[in-house]
Amino acid sequence: MGPVLAGVLQLLALIGALAIVHVPLGNYMAKVYSSDKHWRVEKWIYKGIGANPDTEMRWTAYLRGVLAFSAVGVLFLYLLQRLQGVLPGSLGFAAIDPDQAFNTAVSFVANTNWQSYYGEQAMGHVVQTGGLAVQNFVSAAVGMAVAVALVRGFARSRTGDLGNFWADLVRGTVRVLVPLAIIGAVVLVAGGAIQNFSGVHEVGQFMGGTQEWNGGAVASQEAIKELGTNGGGYFNANSAHPFENPTPFTNLFEIFLILVIPFSLTRTFGVLVGSVKQGYAILATVVTIWIAFVGLMMWTEFAHHGPAFEIAGGATEGKEVRFGIGGSSLFAVSTTLTSTGAVDSFHSSFTGLGGGITMLGMMLGEIAPGGVGSGLYGILIMAIIAVFIAGLMVGRTPEYLGKKIGTREIKLAALYILVTPALVLVLTAFAMALPTPGNSMTNSGAHGFSEILYAYTSAANNNGSAFAGLNADTQWFNSTLGIAMLLGRFVPMVFVLALAGSLAQQKPVPATAGTLRTDKPLYAGLLVGTIIIITGLTYFPALALGPLAEGLA
Repeated sequence: MGPVLAGVLQLLALIGALAIVHVPLGNYMAKVYSSDKHWRVEKWIYKGIGANPDTEMRWTAYLRGVLAFSAVGVLFLYLLQRLQGVLPGSLGFAAIDPDQAFNTAVSFVANTNWQSYYGEQAMGHVVQTGGLAVQNFVSAAVGMAVAVALVRGFARSRTGDLGNFWADLVRGTVRVLVPLAIIGAVVLVAGGAIQNFSGVHEVGQFMGGTQEWNGGAVASQEAIKELGTNGGGYFNANSAHPFENPTPFTNLFEIFLILVIPFSLTRTFGVLVGSVKQGYAILATVVTIWIAFVGLMMWTEFAHHGPAFEIAGGATEGKEVRFGIGGSSLFAVSTTLTSTGAVDSFHSSFTGLGGGITMLGMMLGEIAPGGVGSGLYGILIMAIIAVFIAGLMVGRTPEYLGKKIGTREIKLAALYILVTPALVLVLTAFAMALPTPGNSMTNSGAHGFSEILYAYTSAANNNGSAFAGLNADTQWFNSTLGIAMLLGRFVPMVFVLALAGSLAQQKPVPATAGTLRTDKPLYAGLLVGTIIIITGLTYFPALALGPLAEGLA
């Protein structure tokens, strides 16, 4: 079997698996977030945190819950790292430096999982399992909760209530993420991923000396790392490490875990708003973009540019031979079109255009299908923008799901789509203009610029993957990337929840003959075009200086 055919078959198998679980998982999550019953373990949690899960919240109260919970998470994880040297199970590792502890705490709470450290050489079992893995669950649950709140804004009318944040947080964790992560961990262990709490031990001779590895609860963390679109690896090599991702089967399974909840949430959306056709329109949009990006990536990496590429069968540099070009391309597109950031290959080693595709995937806002929760509310914001543009074309007041998109709604949507590009471009400009940050670049020229552009794109979009050439463990990058992750995660949530509150207060508008049908292929095509054009106009000059210049050289 040729490598191209193998890549295509992997893509088809993945599409089939996602199609099988789309409806049942989407319906199940809709039931989870619309149920009025509480499990016994959930009642214990509510009692422990002093929350009343039956109290409805307006958007301001919901936002306060999101911010307060996340702030406590940052503080707890920061202190856990700073105290690592005196904690049991630290494997002899010292406390993490303040700037790196801040960066890592923000990173995992913001669902980014940017790592400027070597996991196997810096973090012990307590920090890895009791700190990082816990945040992998709850940060994903926060994103799902905010997405559900926005969906309720469309589904409800004449009320400012958006549900209860604490109930949504607990249910997303207990009923969705924990059960799926357990199943995922069992599959990964069966596939060869390790799961233990062993200490540091020698594994044999390596280049004239001994090589040491520490064990850990890797499979369980790997499962929620992918399932919650987190991305932080137990080891520095991330999903290219054989302890995390041993075989081509586990590689494909991890891609499935990355995509399964974001794709299924489109079904949840359709069920909750009372029209599964609306969910299918959103699904068609994100699938179209995802498949197009996979096709482009495989073409750039398989294309023969000279004798070396012809002999190797494509651009094999930086890719694991276990997974090949097809599996690596599929993983790279899926991890950057979601907010996952896990890698099974090194994006800096992709062709110039291939590296640009990974960047563009993040620059779209990671909405195809996007992160757990964040992808859904991101694509719904773009849906509002598309409806507004269509309304301008025909001279009608734009409507979406029976709600008028007025001045307040379009301002909030516009602010949402401006925050991340502003963070990326401004911070990249500062890093390139100042003398010190440039010293962290491994390469010069267009590729060196791409390293810094990629870093801030990854941080502000809460992706967490790196171009694998930038030395980001400096006070400048730890601090500025941490700020980008904080603002890139929580400022957009402010606008999303404000928009949800505004929509929930509206009176539904009955559909007429002139109403734009947002459940038809025409609208899905308009939405795809809106996403590409807005992103292209915003980022094209920066892309032209980096990956496009390199790829066309």
